[in-house]
Amino acid sequence: MKKKGLVILAMFIISDLEAQKRELITLSQEEFEEIEATTTELYRDLDRVTPGKEGAPPSDAIILFDGSSLDKWQKTFFEYSGSMAEYHEWLPSLKEGPYVTAPADWKLEEGDLVVVPGTGHLMTKELFGDVQLHIEWLTPKDTTKKSQDYSNSGIFLMGLYEIQILNSFDNETYSNGQAGAIYKQHIPLVNATKPPGNWQEFDIIFSAPKFSNSGNVLNPARITVFHNGVLIQNNVYLTGPTCYIGQAYYVKHPEKLPILLQNHGNPVRFRNIWVRKL
Repeated sequence: MKKKGLVILAMFIISDLEAQKRELITLSQEEFEEIEATTTELYRDLDRVTPGKEGAPPSDAIILFDGSSLDKWQKTFFEYSGSMAEYHEWLPSLKEGPYVTAPADWKLEEGDLVVVPGTGHLMTKELFGDVQLHIEWLTPKDTTKKSQDYSNSGIFLMGLYEIQILNSFDNETYSNGQAGAIYKQHIPLVNATKPPGNWQEFDIIFSAPKFSNSGNVLNPARITVFHNGVLIQNNVYLTGPTCYIGQAYYVKHPEKLPILLQNHGNPVRFRNIWVRKL
């Protein structure tokens, strides 16, 4: 009986395959040509982007800082929040940009953008949602510093979602606050930090959160980060804006907001900053 059942099953499978073949054979030449033309047209529609050579940005990149000026940056129109309660209070009133503030007041020194302690944060004049971001940073060597006080800064996508900058080479701190952490939410997969005094690179892919008209989250923010060419955040989902106090959750905000560089009182240096809109 078992053998008979297997024979019937095999006959059924063969019959099904023959039916699939007949379906393929019934496609007309015109239908095949239509499929081929559609596939070819999709290829033709792709934008042509020329990759950069020897660290240069690709041809479609927006240059945010190349060492020549601070023209793409300005003072912030809002402060990043230390607590979720603060986000909850002011985010609902945030209007669509553009936003015009005071000129950038960090130092331009030997082609580097250098944090000036006490001057506040900087943000881009242009607004962004989904992006590919490249940024290079250097934490100065200072043996008098340790933990979160050793060259602390951060890159805030949309001014809300922070990727931590810190000297994390032989410098102990809490894991979700070290270099490359999505602050207080995701620990890096590995520590790829070079010693202080060396240039580091972040290559970041960011998908902005999407909200319904009523304010519900349709898609949370997602981030992928390469640190010095090493994958340290692999398409991680964020639970809301990064904050120091409280449990993060989403509050509806504009679709596009500036990229913010944090002034945490340490003279961190930046160079070669560019972004591609996705």
